[in-house]
Amino acid sequence: MTEPTMIRAWSLLLLILSSTGFLISCSSDPPRYPESHARFERIVEAVNVLRQAYVAQDLEKIKDLLLPLETLQRWERSVQRDFETYSSIELDLSIDRMVINGDLISVLVSWQGEWKESPEKQSIKERGHGTLHWSGTHVILLSGVEGNLPFGMADRQAMS
Repeated sequence: MTEPTMIRAWSLLLLILSSTGFLISCSSDPPRYPESHARFERIVEAVNVLRQAYVAQDLEKIKDLLLPLETLQRWERSVQRDFETYSSIELDLSIDRMVINGDLISVLVSWQGEWKESPEKQSIKERGHGTLHWSGTHVILLSGVEGNLPFGMADRQAMS
């Protein structure tokens, strides 16, 4: 092998090894605060379960996410009226921001959805944003709702 070919071969080998090492080291960093990261993931999962249960019209699964508070019992009844009123519900719910202060969690969400009473009736399309208040560290439960959230659409339509 000639000297220029040898230099190119070594340069190529060094480039491959350094880029492989860079990729391996970047992909294996664990979260800096594993307990906080695990809690964050539980909160995101709770929001996703709430959305999925609402779309599936699964009131029992929603009840499993609620703290036993009077305000949430009223909220639960309005969700139940949604299920009695609409044959299908589509909902996109995205987390905009999360504020964690000790045991209290505020999740600010944006949403858009479509509620349909029956195939022959025109659907209702709405969008908005609000706050889901959660509580807990290991078990995350809904403790309150605030703002323009998608839940209780039947009650809102009855008032308009």
